[in-house]
Amino acid sequence: MEDAIADIATVFHWSPNVFDEMELDELMQWREKARERAEYQE
Repeated sequence: MEDAIADIATVFHWSPNVFDEMELDELMQWREKARERAEYQE
């Protein structure tokens, strides 16, 4: 889970406290969006 938070924070520049309220499925959705965006930027 820490890797997912790091991936999302790196791409979207969110602070760690944003993730406190997220359920696991929402976190995984945002991680996928972060992965897609990171690939697009390369």
